[in-house]
Amino acid sequence: MGAIERIVILAGEMTAWRRDLHQHPETAFEEHRTSDIVARRLESFGIAVHRGLGRTGVVGTLKAGSGGRAIGLRADMDALHIEEKNGFEHRSVNAGRMHACGHDGHTAMLLGAAKVLAETRHFDGTVHFIFQPAEENEGGGRAMVADGLFEKFPCESVYGMHNYPGIPLGHFEMRPGPMMASFDTFEIELQGRGSHAALPHTGVDPIVAGASLVQALQSVVSRNVSPVDAGVVSVTQFHGGDTWNVIPDGIVLRGTTRAFRPETQDLLERRLREISENVARTFGAAAKVRYERRYPPVVNSERETAFCAELLRGLVGAQNVNANTEPVMGSEDFAFMLQVKPGCYVFIGNGPGDGGCLLHNPHYDFNDAILPLGASYWVRLTERLLGSE
Repeated sequence: MGAIERIVILAGEMTAWRRDLHQHPETAFEEHRTSDIVARRLESFGIAVHRGLGRTGVVGTLKAGSGGRAIGLRADMDALHIEEKNGFEHRSVNAGRMHACGHDGHTAMLLGAAKVLAETRHFDGTVHFIFQPAEENEGGGRAMVADGLFEKFPCESVYGMHNYPGIPLGHFEMRPGPMMASFDTFEIELQGRGSHAALPHTGVDPIVAGASLVQALQSVVSRNVSPVDAGVVSVTQFHGGDTWNVIPDGIVLRGTTRAFRPETQDLLERRLREISENVARTFGAAAKVRYERRYPPVVNSERETAFCAELLRGLVGAQNVNANTEPVMGSEDFAFMLQVKPGCYVFIGNGPGDGGCLLHNPHYDFNDAILPLGASYWVRLTERLLGSE
């Protein structure tokens, strides 16, 4: 059990690819160097390459045998707007940009699998290697689907994987049904009437209204969402005023909401609008709400999840597979692909999450020790789904 021997031999090469990508991070829809490296490497393996889907996305297609079945394997490529605080040699050379979520490792693992599958071709059908841009905030998965991903590259099912600090090395986790939450954003403009800070009675103070609104929004989940459901409303920005002695005309609040069910998404949006407008009116102010549906929930299909869990039990042992993990309130735009095709999204353990190694942390670094295991999962999944073994 464990990583495939050929991939273990490839570990040093995958590590070099991963660290090069880490050193040269590119953010959403700017992954020009990254996608060029991916495309050229796939071509060097003898894999047909399509560039430009979803602006900077890359799809590699590999066929073996005469089978008509096809699957998609997806890795994300983009980095984050974070200033890296690591001191190792492969730290980011691009100021204000960093691979703080492990997409460099995801790309390297799928490239490693592609190389081995191109060499062995122990499957009967077609595998599409989907290298997606702009997972962080900007919906590259949605862009690829809108550009005709599954029309141009038909798949019966699609699969994704993400490293997860805090899950031990050699472990995998997944669940059928909702795996990750939706991701929506909101912006609330509160318009009052500015005044001298010494004469607040002559104006309408939007800061006081905003403070009450932040408190009131905390009641949405605690008093409107069923206790057996799940939801999050977080105000993450509060902007207003420029100096000590002036009450401003207006302020802006921004934040995010999360849910697992579309009905809960609808509830959160409706109550956020109602509370904002009515709290503002209480203070004599006015509220303008902008609400954007960003990512739907990640929902794994039952059959494909059961298949992946069983495959992983054979790869790493039943004791190292949690096939009914708790869902998380984070989000992922792989959800757009799962809205169109059945499939499964899994977490691969990245080791301890302490010491500043959590995702989106300026000290994060992908654990290269898991590269062979992740690539082996992709290879075995392809071989089993497309009828090799």
